[in-house]
Amino acid sequence: MELTGPGAVPALTAAHEVIRQPLGEILPRLSAVLAELVPHRAAAELSTHCAHSPFKTCGDPEITDRLSTADLAPLLASGVPGRPWQGMLPLAGGERPVLVVTSGATPRGAVLLLVREGAGAPPVDAPAAALVQALWDVVTSHFDRLAAEAMPGALARSRTAAGTRARVIAELGEAYSAALTALLGVLRSRTLGDAAARATATDLAVSALVELRAEAERDQEIAEEPAGQAFSRLADSLRPLVRYSPVRLELGAPDSARTVAADVAHTARVIVRAVLLKVLEQETVTRVHVGWQITDDELRATVRDDGPGALTHEVLAPGRVTERLDVLDGRLDVDAVPGWGTTVAATIPLRVSHDPAPDPLIALGERELEVLARLALGHRNRAIAQELHISESTVKFHVAKILTKLGVGSRGEAAALFHTVA
Repeated sequence: MELTGPGAVPALTAAHEVIRQPLGEILPRLSAVLAELVPHRAAAELSTHCAHSPFKTCGDPEITDRLSTADLAPLLASGVPGRPWQGMLPLAGGERPVLVVTSGATPRGAVLLLVREGAGAPPVDAPAAALVQALWDVVTSHFDRLAAEAMPGALARSRTAAGTRARVIAELGEAYSAALTALLGVLRSRTLGDAAARATATDLAVSALVELRAEAERDQEIAEEPAGQAFSRLADSLRPLVRYSPVRLELGAPDSARTVAADVAHTARVIVRAVLLKVLEQETVTRVHVGWQITDDELRATVRDDGPGALTHEVLAPGRVTERLDVLDGRLDVDAVPGWGTTVAATIPLRVSHDPAPDPLIALGERELEVLARLALGHRNRAIAQELHISESTVKFHVAKILTKLGVGSRGEAAALFHTVA
């Protein structure tokens, strides 16, 4: 694909080629598209839109296997959107030339890291860096839209994966903390003779504990949002809706310093916006109050108006709203009093259920879900292979795994099950 031409068409074609890929293939495709513009050995991203897999890599395993969230978190924090940075960074066991691109196209930001070919790689010129920036902004905007408008099936998989991920992190943290604490106890024992060795090993163990805890905190910062910040984002999206309206919008921010899971915050914002649009369709409304209340167990988002009190649950909660709430075990309550107004309350649990998910598709991996979705549309193996850029034999392998995991005996049964629960 030619990216260096003078016109905008090649860049638009490149952007379309990237965002049309399944989610799991976007970074590899972006890396391939940028390879001739900025030759590189590996690419990595840290995208805060995703609650369960914000960190992704592709490329040379010698590099990608040694990269982690801890490498990209400082780059995200220090990066300036619109100003790509290039230089040398200590990564994957050595000093490596990199191009770092930070996007401000999403509220919480995203960073793309390209690990270049070698120390002698020539600098990336300004037009090329600007094009990389533009493509990354397009991709991150696409990510944010998918997160904000996630279909119920995708939201369920995200929620379950986020819960699993949180539990695994907690278990690993406890195991490593116990091991390192025991190590400290041994090293501090008076029965050991070499004081210098003890001191050095103790320092190393303490540093490991600190890094372990810091890693868990970084992960939480990406997977969750402070409640006040999440509500501020909602407020910013609501004000334009009433800017040229006689309706007065009152906002009640949550009186809580805790954080909420990103999928909960996304859903609460989507539902409040949908309800507010219905409320504003009433001609006699002059005042609307929007507020969030957060307890230890749930987020309660309310929309209260002073209208005629004629709104119903069916009007305020179309299928999409109900489905999103069902996925998160939430509910929508409507209290309409004729002549006094309507109060709508969406309640969403903050804790991820540890019970086995009833959705059998949860057992499938991301690639298997992509294959199953196409299989359910009646696509044959060859067509699926072409769409996903994999071989037919790989498709056959995925189909066999899908049938086994779903406990069905044929492609038709798998497709029927997909249509039932997806």
